[in-house]
Amino acid sequence: MIEIIRTNSENPDFIELVRQLDKSLAILDGDEHAFYAQFNTLEKIKYALVAYTNEMPVGCGAIREKHKGAVEIKRMYVVPEKRGLGIATTIVKALEIWANELSFDTCVLETGKRQIEAVNLYKKLGYSIIPNFHPYENMDNSICFEKKIKEKK
Repeated sequence: MIEIIRTNSENPDFIELVRQLDKSLAILDGDEHAFYAQFNTLEKIKYALVAYTNEMPVGCGAIREKHKGAVEIKRMYVVPEKRGLGIATTIVKALEIWANELSFDTCVLETGKRQIEAVNLYKKLGYSIIPNFHPYENMDNSICFEKKIKEKK
């Protein structure tokens, strides 16, 4: 069973999961890691989720306002030994619900082309590839996505 809690970037479990994420990304991003890292600080993140199984933190994600009407999904991570169990899907869907409750109608995100599992996840969840947004416009490794989330009344 996956339990999701809403929190912020000061949550110790969120901080530890992001530390693990950054360590993993440093390897995947290689020489480009310093560029990406500057846009992935924890400041300004008011809306974060932590996923637990058996009271152990196993995944996280966050949203922050990108521009009027849109949030950017940030800091998505699931510990390697728990991947493939639907945790990332649960986190993304919970972030979409939260964004909708906060009156946003669109989610955008950036991920790396080398992160095949992430790219496939976002496509599976209905995200469409869009032109790379700032600050990723000239980054060959970046791929940006968008999804309209506004509930139809």
